[in-house]
Amino acid sequence: MISRAIEDSELKEHITSLPPDGREVFLIADDTVRMSVISATTMVNQMRANHRTGLLETYVLGQGYIAGALLSSTVKGKDRVQLDIECGGPIKGMAIEAWASGAVRGYLRNNPIPLTKPLESLDTSMLYGPGFLTVTKILEGSKTPFSGQIMLENGNLAKDLALYFQESEQTPSLFYLSIKFDKNGRVWGAGGLFLQALPGCSDETLSSLQEKASHLSPLGDALADGMSAEEYGEKEFQDFTPRHAAHIPTGFSCPCSKEHFENYLKSLPETEKKGILEGVFPLTLECFNCGTDYSFTKTETENLFREDL
Repeated sequence: MISRAIEDSELKEHITSLPPDGREVFLIADDTVRMSVISATTMVNQMRANHRTGLLETYVLGQGYIAGALLSSTVKGKDRVQLDIECGGPIKGMAIEAWASGAVRGYLRNNPIPLTKPLESLDTSMLYGPGFLTVTKILEGSKTPFSGQIMLENGNLAKDLALYFQESEQTPSLFYLSIKFDKNGRVWGAGGLFLQALPGCSDETLSSLQEKASHLSPLGDALADGMSAEEYGEKEFQDFTPRHAAHIPTGFSCPCSKEHFENYLKSLPETEKKGILEGVFPLTLECFNCGTDYSFTKTETENLFREDL
């Protein structure tokens, strides 16, 4: 992956002033609930730069990246988790992949999002429409991935993810995804929260947490003001005796490379290779997952195809 430069000097200075992105893991309510708090301002801004997204696309895909980073707390080691949405609304869906190590990548199926009229709010329900949400865990050493699926009911990613865990994994959960834009439409703060009940969690605890969740301070605003994800978790959930358990760096990352695309070109049928050589150069191939462009001159391409003979 090649990271595109964030051109806005004021935005770069702001990002640099914030604590580094990361996932903070807590055990709360006498260790009966696991809580992950994500700070993701740098990740979402780098995603925006690489995918060249507008404000609306940044909001929708940024939520997907934050959700992916939160979902990565459900796997470990070299495992990874995929979040896939296919829907009938203007976005058509998104595909997100996140590793337990904290790397996240993914894309919108429609970028830019086609709209017939301007949105009057950031209510995303009409952007999704009817469709399906699928979560797949790819576990190291397992021959088959674990996958579950639900129909979209809310057109709200946080609510539909909570529904997924309730229906597919029978685990009461809560998701909170927050992106703060400044007056110029720049991402000034971004993060998320994931609460997941563990064995022994009482109905009373769940009720208390649901009540607390309805009165949370805006996470994106807090992160934009320089608060760390760890500080936010400790402050907002101080009544539930939070115990910090782990810190995992989080960031936008993709394992693609020019060599990967060279191998792809070599694998093409001879008829397609001939058509490429008769086409326009430089030949540019884009990685959907991270927006990186890889260019090949005609000489490079001819040499690749010659090597394959």
